[in-house]
Amino acid sequence: MASKTNNPFVFLQQVRAETAKVTWPSRRETVISTIMVLAFAVLTMAFFFSADMIMSFAVGTILGLGR
Repeated sequence: MASKTNNPFVFLQQVRAETAKVTWPSRRETVISTIMVLAFAVLTMAFFFSADMIMSFAVGTILGLGR
């Protein structure tokens, strides 16, 4: 549906028409999605933190840097 005219008004009308077709999420869906993203970010942070601590301990032990 490419228009051969460079009319900005036609473009804005097309943008408005396409935006009207979008199914926007409800407030509840947005809140649930946000909570899920934050929960997975915290889980990922905890995983990488613990993996870093374990590897740091292992390398320190192997190299004799442990106490």
